[in-house]
Amino acid sequence: MAVISRNTGEISSTTATAADDPLLPWLWSIEKTLNAATSTQSSNFADLDKLLSNCIETFKNDPRYQNDVRFLKIWFLHMDGTSDYESVFREMIRNKICLSNCMLYETYALFLELKGRLIDAFFIYHLGISRNAEPIRRLKKAQVLFLERVSDVVTIGSVKKVDVLPENVGTYMNPWLVSTTKKLLEEMKPQMSKYEGYHASNKPYKGKVALSTLQKFARNKTIEIGGYKYQIKGCAGQGGFAQVFKAHVDGNPDDVVALKIQKPAFPWEFYMYRQLDMRIPETERMNFGFAHRIHLYSDYSIIVSNFLAHGTLQDAINSNVVTGGFMEEVLCIYYTIEMLCILEALNDASIIHGDFKPDNLLIRYARNDLMEDKESFCECSGPWRDQGLCLVDWGRGIDLLLFPDKTKFMGDCRTSGFRCIEMQENKPWTFQVDSYGLCVIVHMMLHNSYMEIEKRPSRDGGYIYQPKAPFKRYIIGLHSNSY
Repeated sequence: MAVISRNTGEISSTTATAADDPLLPWLWSIEKTLNAATSTQSSNFADLDKLLSNCIETFKNDPRYQNDVRFLKIWFLHMDGTSDYESVFREMIRNKICLSNCMLYETYALFLELKGRLIDAFFIYHLGISRNAEPIRRLKKAQVLFLERVSDVVTIGSVKKVDVLPENVGTYMNPWLVSTTKKLLEEMKPQMSKYEGYHASNKPYKGKVALSTLQKFARNKTIEIGGYKYQIKGCAGQGGFAQVFKAHVDGNPDDVVALKIQKPAFPWEFYMYRQLDMRIPETERMNFGFAHRIHLYSDYSIIVSNFLAHGTLQDAINSNVVTGGFMEEVLCIYYTIEMLCILEALNDASIIHGDFKPDNLLIRYARNDLMEDKESFCECSGPWRDQGLCLVDWGRGIDLLLFPDKTKFMGDCRTSGFRCIEMQENKPWTFQVDSYGLCVIVHMMLHNSYMEIEKRPSRDGGYIYQPKAPFKRYIIGLHSNSY
């Protein structure tokens, strides 16, 4: 038995009858069948399971019961009687059963905890919190209690560190070597297989629509993956090995996701997303992309993630280039603060993004009027919580916890304009790769051009690097007075 116990009194707590409530007779029948099953020593639940299944099939598409807690309990009773509880939960999500109710996430997380699937339970708590399931305080408290219960079982520090590979020299490693990534994935595979949303097959993708055709003829094609139907609405981005598509889930225009289709298959990015889930505080999680699931095949990988419709920071910069203007300096300051907060959170989490550039920063746009709530600006709360940037594309992400302490890296990102000074001079680096990217982005916002640097001698006999393009005098004065 799991969380919604098959004991009497759990389903129907009302004595009133209602002619306009067709679910009510089913509740009485379920309670009666449940009493009969639990009153005998044999505890035969076959009739109950059949009744629950029929009830769910009858009402799962009825909007009257989509947010009915009684119907939610029926789902969990059904889940308790099946071994394939994951598919039951996926069906609950597809049918939008109590998606905004914290009971959905709290109960399923407890269910997973009893099954010993602690990491998956953690992700379910996080999923509910990210959806602001109400009452949100209760769900956050439940997550805290969960973490206290399992703190001696699951710790971030328990992750096994990779040995220094022979291709790497001394304590300097190239984190982007194929051999390095392959070894890390092999060691992390048992852990990754337990992640919520991880679906792997050793067979090639054999859908009705060939994924290779989407690049040229994508619009309005429907592909079916893992029980979901995705209607492709267009290409949102493209790289050397992957394409990102905007898609509607099961034909619902209100349920929009991004599909990142990559060949060959590359599960590393999904691993990085799950590390973000565990290490980034909930108050800052909206600054980083969120992956719902990954479908791995022998030839392709497909990551399903949140879709943001307001473009990238690169788009915002380009819009000024086209008109011959420049981004407003107040907006430059705001986005710079956002990026500094993002990098600070990553530093605290021992994570390096590795590809920090404006086309990997999606714009988050608040729907409400920001001027109505000026007081929440400093705390980044209220509508300001939805205004800012979101860092995506974690294919070059580096998890420092997987490497020996104080490891430094040697390797070149080979991204023109974003190679940090250490890369340019063939020196070891760590967080410099991201901080240099931030400097380049700020330069692009101010000057509409990539940053070119020059090496100059300093007063102490050493040397400094500084941009070739001059800054306006009042900006230099502002910087001097602020720091």
